[in-house]
Amino acid sequence: MPRQRLTTPLVRVDGELVPATWDEAIDRVAAGFAAVKDDGERAFGMFSCSKSTNEMNYAAQRFARKVMGSNNIDSCNRT
Repeated sequence: MPRQRLTTPLVRVDGELVPATWDEAIDRVAAGFAAVKDDGERAFGMFSCSKSTNEMNYAAQRFARKVMGSNNIDSCNRT
C-alpha cells in the first residue's frame, strides 16, 4: 500500500478542510497566535522531546521564552 501524505496545506473553511497556499496557511497560524498572545505568558506552551540533545532542548526553551514569551516548556526529561 503506497504511503499517502499531504503535499499542500489544508485550512478549515465553513467547517471543511480545503487546500490553501503556504502563505495563506502561515498567515492563519500567525493570526491565531496573535489573537491569543494578549492572554499573557500562559497563552502558549511547548513540549520538547526527552530524546533530543541538550543543545536541542536548550534551543527549544530559548525559542519558547524569547519568541513565544512563555516559560511553559516541558522537555519530559523526568524518569
